[in-house]
Amino acid sequence: MKRRTFLLGTASGFSVLALAACVAPAPVPTTSPSPTTLTPSLVPQPLTVSRTNWSTDPFSRGSFSYAAVGATPEHRAALGQAVDARVFFAGEATAADEPGTVQGARASGLLAASQVRDIAAPGERITIVGAGIAGITAARELVNDGFNVVVIEARDRIGGRIDTVSADWPFPIERGPSFVHNTADSFLDDELTALGVKLLPFVRTPEVRTRAGEVVEVSPLGTQAVAGALSWAANQQQDVSVERALVDSGEASLSKTPNAEGLSDADWLEYEIATKLKVETGATPSQQSAWYTTDSASADDDQIVLGGYSTLLAGDAEGLELLLSSVVNRVAHDDDGVSLRLGTGESLSADRVIVTVPLGVLKDAAIEFSPALPFAHRGAIGALGMGVVDKIWLRFDAPFWETSARLWTIVGEDADFPVWINMMPLTGEPVLMGLIAAENATRLSELDDEAFLAAALTALEPFLAVPDQ
Repeated sequence: MKRRTFLLGTASGFSVLALAACVAPAPVPTTSPSPTTLTPSLVPQPLTVSRTNWSTDPFSRGSFSYAAVGATPEHRAALGQAVDARVFFAGEATAADEPGTVQGARASGLLAASQVRDIAAPGERITIVGAGIAGITAARELVNDGFNVVVIEARDRIGGRIDTVSADWPFPIERGPSFVHNTADSFLDDELTALGVKLLPFVRTPEVRTRAGEVVEVSPLGTQAVAGALSWAANQQQDVSVERALVDSGEASLSKTPNAEGLSDADWLEYEIATKLKVETGATPSQQSAWYTTDSASADDDQIVLGGYSTLLAGDAEGLELLLSSVVNRVAHDDDGVSLRLGTGESLSADRVIVTVPLGVLKDAAIEFSPALPFAHRGAIGALGMGVVDKIWLRFDAPFWETSARLWTIVGEDADFPVWINMMPLTGEPVLMGLIAAENATRLSELDDEAFLAAALTALEPFLAVPDQ
């Protein structure tokens, strides 16, 4: 991955929603009390709701990795290095290309399997921690090569952050990856199509509304300001945050005087930040590196998945030895092999282990390593960031909106849910998917399901159809 500026032109913040490895499990309501009084929304109550809560999920501790200030591609490479030819790592955070994506996670699983294959003796016992796409991919490769493989997964299902749900929905919804972000090296769309998964081109031209519900044209000022700031940062001697680049380059010095629509030039910079930068990384501009980021392609290269991202794992997982609902909390190794301790107190031994848990789990030190990981690994874990992007899926009895636009965005206020996907033009069903990112996602993660839904419905009020007079 090259040092470069990003989000130029029409680069979209949705490429990383094709999340690596897995998505959060069924949401677990927190014990935080909801407000005693919730302001009723004008938006009708949905028939079905599905919410993710990444930051509180103990098996992910966030959504996907991003390049924090000071982090470099070398940190990802360091995290992917084997330790004493016994402990190997895979997962989207270790991907040299396309980190934060399904493609990147799968490639990391292939690489880890190749590393093991190069040094392991035939018939060795290999344990893989994590049954996301990186873990399942590595397991299938090694089983095909004749190794004795067992996959240990903390959840009660495979897939990790890939989680397709069909029950109570008119079509399968994706609680994790929803899009295929195509690149020259990706054949993911062909594989999904061959598996019977429907992929539809997704037009990225948004319908933008103010909080008052007025439809407005997108101003290029925000995109231009970010592009200018990142171009300035690329010429600096050391990495800075996107926020610092915007300020020090002067690009953040936009007028706050509202026009006839009630919008200022500064509002369009906030719009760019809310609908692209935060969704792209799951982090605030003060956390994001101005030097490095994941690659984005033009909006025309994205497709939305209808019919089951999880089918991508089904074939590879068939026949694998799986140990589900089993948390690994310690990995020890020596010259003779590897020992893993489970949360139940049980221990398992193997010749080698591939650890594919998300970066957030490593940052949380949920797994003890003995001996401690080398400095390079610990430095990489500390340097890379773990972003948060959550979703809410809503199914209504009938549409309360009139627009046929597939992508809805909000300008003029730091809305909790600034981006919505309208599935009705694609499926004929009144279903919406809302996105919340960065500090807003972390803040709302503390709400119970009722309060979280109330916040989402309030955010949808600009899209209410105007009653006939």
